[in-house]
Amino acid sequence: MPSHTSFQSWLRPDQAGLYCIPGDFHIDPHAPVARAVITHGHSDHARPGHGAVLATADTLAIMRLRLGEAGLGQTQALAYGVPLTVRDVSLRLLPAGHILGSAQIVIEYGGQRAIISGDYKRRPDPTCQGFELLPCDLFVTEATFGLPVYHHEPDTGEVAKLLASIRDFPDRTHQIGVYGLGKCQRLIALLRGAGYDRPIWLHGALRAMTDYYLSRGIDLGPVPSVADAPGKLPGEIVLSPPSALGDRWSRRFADPLAGFASGWMRIRGRIRQRGGELPLVISDHCDWPELLDTVTETGAREVWVTHGREDALVHELAKRGVAARALRLVGREDDAE
Repeated sequence: MPSHTSFQSWLRPDQAGLYCIPGDFHIDPHAPVARAVITHGHSDHARPGHGAVLATADTLAIMRLRLGEAGLGQTQALAYGVPLTVRDVSLRLLPAGHILGSAQIVIEYGGQRAIISGDYKRRPDPTCQGFELLPCDLFVTEATFGLPVYHHEPDTGEVAKLLASIRDFPDRTHQIGVYGLGKCQRLIALLRGAGYDRPIWLHGALRAMTDYYLSRGIDLGPVPSVADAPGKLPGEIVLSPPSALGDRWSRRFADPLAGFASGWMRIRGRIRQRGGELPLVISDHCDWPELLDTVTETGAREVWVTHGREDALVHELAKRGVAARALRLVGREDDAE
């Protein structure tokens, strides 16, 4: 039977992030610490300056690409499912389904099991291992899209919108804004799954991460660089960082039609802010129903909510009889999804 010792007696937020006292390590700290366990390679979770870092091998490789070797300190790679004793706790990593290498952190101490989700999604993604559900006593969940308005459309339908636009506007370059780690590679894979076999052209800023995915055996088909393009690329798909949409860089294309792939494209204000003609609701996070379903499926008797729309999810869980609290950790970015 699990102990009913308060989780806050051994796991709590401090000035650097979420701290495991008996293991003496932080999880995704936003400030330099002696020992960090990192859930995935996005910059709001994987920061430089720690004395020692534990993560999956893919997350460590991604951090090296982003930060350089000097930004990492000592490193230890841990494969999914392999238990590791860290001082007085047992720790293991489970797939989170967010991006390549992303992991949930499973901590067992004093007869209790806590799982810190990091960012996660429940939908299939050929570019990373899918989310693995494990029952627990405490579930620490993200809430990036933690409002009832967020119901993500089926990915296949959003990709079909893009392909239909190419058929309707064959003389225009379709420039789609994507984030460079995860979203870029997933959109390519979704297009390939829909039968699109033409080259998908990449902005230079997307090259390194995409090449890493390719090196890991993930088949993305032909993904040449825009710098090598023979002309204005009418009727072709170009992927770029969102900041390049409408930028001088875009003037090289044939009457570019701008799109943006993000879960935020559910909200009209975000669409107007980005100024795109083709909003694609494609997210690497859970929507509102998926968040609630996941919490229920874990069977957790206590839930902590972080980085996102914390209050709405805490309120809904309380209505359902689940003990929930908002962690209000600083240093989390919800825009780069």
